[in-house]
Amino acid sequence: MYVAGVAWGLIMIDARPAARLGLALLWPLGPLAFVLTITILLVASLVAYPAVGAGVLIAAGVAWWAFGT
Repeated sequence: MYVAGVAWGLIMIDARPAARLGLALLWPLGPLAFVLTITILLVASLVAYPAVGAGVLIAAGVAWWAFGT
């Protein structure tokens, strides 16, 4: 899959060779950036919405108690 993306980036992108190479080599960082963004938004929601944060803390405590034994 990675090789196909690199080949597509090298052949089909209308850019200078250095930009083609850079985009072809860096395209897998997109999914990682998506996961990181969603994680940051979820953590921020724990602070922005205290009821959500309290629910997560309670659920984590119950899970720790239930599965920790």
